Amino acid sequence: MLLWLSEQLAVHFSWFQVFRYLTLRALLSVLTSLGIGLMVGPYMIRKLRALKYGQAVSNFAPENHAVKMGTPTMGGVLILISIGISTLLWSDLRNPYVWIVLGVMVVFGAVGWADDWIKIRYKDNKGLPARKKFFWTSIASLGAGIALYAIAAQQTNPVHSAGMVDLLIPFFKNLSLPFSVVPYGIAFIVFTYLVINGASNAVNLTDGLDGLAIMPVVMVAAALGVFAYLSGDVRFADYLHIPYVAYASELVVICSAMVGAGLAFLWFNAHPAEIFMGDVGALALGAMLGTLAVMVRQEIVFAIMGGVFVMEAVSVFLQIGSLRMRQKRVFLMAPLHHHYEKQGWKETQVVIRFWIITIILVVIGLMTLKLR
Repeated sequence: MLLWLSEQLAVHFSWFQVFRYLTLRALLSVLTSLGIGLMVGPYMIRKLRALKYGQAVSNFAPENHAVKMGTPTMGGVLILISIGISTLLWSDLRNPYVWIVLGVMVVFGAVGWADDWIKIRYKDNKGLPARKKFFWTSIASLGAGIALYAIAAQQTNPVHSAGMVDLLIPFFKNLSLPFSVVPYGIAFIVFTYLVINGASNAVNLTDGLDGLAIMPVVMVAAALGVFAYLSGDVRFADYLHIPYVAYASELVVICSAMVGAGLAFLWFNAHPAEIFMGDVGALALGAMLGTLAVMVRQEIVFAIMGGVFVMEAVSVFLQIGSLRMRQKRVFLMAPLHHHYEKQGWKETQVVIRFWIITIILVVIGLMTLKLR
């Protein structure tokens, strides 16, 4: 919005041309979402407390989580509003990737909001019925996959031998899984569906301790912003042997907005948390990360950098599978962060150690840019 306005004003005042620089708009995006979050956060917390939109603690949660009962939830609304406003202000709204990410954010956020609302309003820990969640999230992720395939099918890759819809294998220059051999982009669309939904649910499962999910989201979003910036510049893409993606550079503004909004939320979500993000935040943020990873063609690297999310999700699958097949537990409690709590780790120890693991994994992910 402001980019378009600056372009109109630049005709008469040349110094408005500075807003054409992507790096400046990315920095402004961080500051805008951070500022909105910090300013609106206290009001939202007071409002949620007045409405008694408090967290209901599951009977299966560790005993020490009883103190979290009644803490305001649905704080993800604050994150999504901050991201949305910042993106609309500073991104190029003529870029189709911007609207695809925002569309995914809105639909997954709406599903999460409905889930949180039912849990709070009707005191029902089950929330939105699984079939309704599946339907709407499937619509959004399949829609994103179809749209991304339609855009990719019109592009050629001038700096990488892989097709625009092939799955790149990190640490190798020209090794990829050829999704493009399957007609009509079916393999790519199905894979995109799995990445977006998988990431959404993995972040949601991780969101169980104060600050545990949001900081890895911030770090992974920042790293994906680096990939977006490099993939969107043909010179960098050629030098680093990564795909050149015509619309990718503008995603830096969205990644920056996620960083700013996430840091603002962490200010209130740090232990002891004043507010929880709820499903409205976790589902949407995870889906956005998955969508961004597909757009910059770094799905496997995304799985590496988001290893904490992957471990949390895998721990739940292993626990459920083992209980059903062997009637035995693999972990003391799932998701994985509860296992370590049961082993005697303090909540802050679990959170900070998982943050450290994420930093290491993000560094490894960024190393794939050169180690090819």
